[in-house]
Amino acid sequence: MSVPSQSTEQHTGASPAVKKAPLVILVVGMAGTGKTTLVHRLQHYTRQAGIASFFVNLDPAVRDVPFTCNIDVRDTVNYREVMRQYKLGPNGGIMTALNLFATKVHQVVEIIEKKPKLDWVVVDTPGQIEVFTWSASGQMISEAFASTFPTTILFVADTSRCTKPQVFLSSMVYASSILFKSQLPLVVAFNKCDVVGGEECVRWLRDHDAFADASHGQKGYSATLTASLALFLHHFYEATPCVTVSAATGSGMDELKSSLETARDVYLTEFVPLMRRKEDAKHTDEMRRLEAQLEAVKADRQT
Repeated sequence: MSVPSQSTEQHTGASPAVKKAPLVILVVGMAGTGKTTLVHRLQHYTRQAGIASFFVNLDPAVRDVPFTCNIDVRDTVNYREVMRQYKLGPNGGIMTALNLFATKVHQVVEIIEKKPKLDWVVVDTPGQIEVFTWSASGQMISEAFASTFPTTILFVADTSRCTKPQVFLSSMVYASSILFKSQLPLVVAFNKCDVVGGEECVRWLRDHDAFADASHGQKGYSATLTASLALFLHHFYEATPCVTVSAATGSGMDELKSSLETARDVYLTEFVPLMRRKEDAKHTDEMRRLEAQLEAVKADRQT
């Protein structure tokens, strides 16, 4: 399945096949945010809610996966053998393992396409967030999913850490950078709300003045940078879908489901046309290149 052509429905830019395709949820987050535990909770929730789901583990270094995997990168690539063979450290081993897996991601896409009536495809990424979000293999995997299925990023933040304004802003800057790089819809999940309520984080995200008040009184370069970044990114934060959840208790899962389904709509109405324009531009550039080569051949024959 490719990006829909110009003949698809004009109000969304998406074909009926794309609309019926499962939503791919790429779950990313800093180490210790409870990302994999949230994926486990999502599996439990989908079973109870009757949501037909498919789960993929992309962390080759994890020892025990708490959820049942339909596809596991560890079945394809031996992380420790990669480290030994190529004399790599932990992060280098993870990245190389993902590079090897990325060459087979089209097979994963084909497997999912053959599964009837799937609603969600939940993809758990490595705990070392930069290994996936900033690597060529991570981009290849993301683009392979996004060019075939409605796809969204689920950014998991640790609410207990985000109670400090500077840590909160650091997490949100990372989320915005992922949104900018992936150019996919993004949902922020403030996890561990059973430990610390996430209402303050949501308020900071929605109300710049509330965040400014919380940051008031801090001094030094870090405080100045925090205030400047918050003001600069204010419009991004206002529009960012966010929910408070608890992977431990299951709190907030209905709200998370609603946000993810909204992200599907955003993909169909905004991101499909964007990808289509990119493909059209790429096709135009290729045609120009071929025409230039043809003109060069004609000129050679005339000389």
